[in-house]
Amino acid sequence: MPDVSAQTAAADSAEPAPLANYTTLRLGGPPRRLVLAEETGEIVQGVREAELFGQPVLILAGGSNLVIGDDGFPGTVILIRSRGYRVVAQDDRTVTLRVEAGEPWDDLVAATVENGWSGLECLSGIPGSAGATPIQNVGAYGQEVAETVAGVEAYDRVADEVVRLTPQECAFAYRSSIFRHSDRWTVLSVDFTLQRSPLSTPVRYAELARALGVGIGDHVPLAQARATVRALRAGKGMVLDPADPDTRSVGSFFTNPVLDVAAYDRLVERSDGLGEPPSWPTPSGVVKVSAAWLIDKAGFGKGYRGAGGAAISSKHTLALTNPDSGTTAALIDLAREIRDGVHDRFGVTLHPEPVLVNCTL
Repeated sequence: MPDVSAQTAAADSAEPAPLANYTTLRLGGPPRRLVLAEETGEIVQGVREAELFGQPVLILAGGSNLVIGDDGFPGTVILIRSRGYRVVAQDDRTVTLRVEAGEPWDDLVAATVENGWSGLECLSGIPGSAGATPIQNVGAYGQEVAETVAGVEAYDRVADEVVRLTPQECAFAYRSSIFRHSDRWTVLSVDFTLQRSPLSTPVRYAELARALGVGIGDHVPLAQARATVRALRAGKGMVLDPADPDTRSVGSFFTNPVLDVAAYDRLVERSDGLGEPPSWPTPSGVVKVSAAWLIDKAGFGKGYRGAGGAAISSKHTLALTNPDSGTTAALIDLAREIRDGVHDRFGVTLHPEPVLVNCTL
């Protein structure tokens, strides 16, 4: 994990440090200006000042879902370091927490498990900050934050005011929301409503159920769910570890494609001899397909290295890594090679999950 004290010193320096210091990929050139924001008011002030300077703004917290170009960012980067959470509503069955945007996500999940609050336990081990979770509707092992988000406090740059958005106004979708790919909103805090229960929500994910030794729909103790999820993620290089180059990534680089029935049928035809692609039909009639399977079957296995040194994780096909202090250009070249290779083989286009800043795929 990056050293917060070192980050603070760098943020206050006259010459901003490379943004590689603040991202899990360890990639990214310097910004034009770097502002440290430890309170909500400082976040809003930082955005307003950038507007006055006529500079673009990049909000950066945990840096776990950003791919920043080698040339850095030609504007103001606001380094979010607000911390903490508090109970804002409760009854016999539920508790609602208001969480500051910069609160480290896994620390929050650990606290909810310890307090017997159910709803986030399967999102254990995910790097980054609480404020980032509604932006891409973070999900893993059968849970999504959209299921527990009760509201989002955000600064609206268009109206120049702080607003509180309902879950409906957030327009949550698969790995998406109203906040994604829009610079109108800056998330300041998030409200989560959780169940008072020592047991997890129903286990929905087959891999997790197998690891727990339970059936789909069963409940397990919160601590057991958290420990098992973290172990599964660590086995895939998805829990940050400074000693493990495989964790120099943004987690899953590509989202699982969502296909209509006709497109899925064409994919099955083109997969002849490889077996049926792992898939998950949805109530709306579309089918979600495993991106990891497509990548592997297109010839890009674990450990595959691009020409510039970027590599697929040795533990998980969906994670692209920066093992040798390389460049963003090399990572993007590898991502492009994989995307094009999968399309050529299966006719399916993969889309990146992280936000690309001053670089394109």
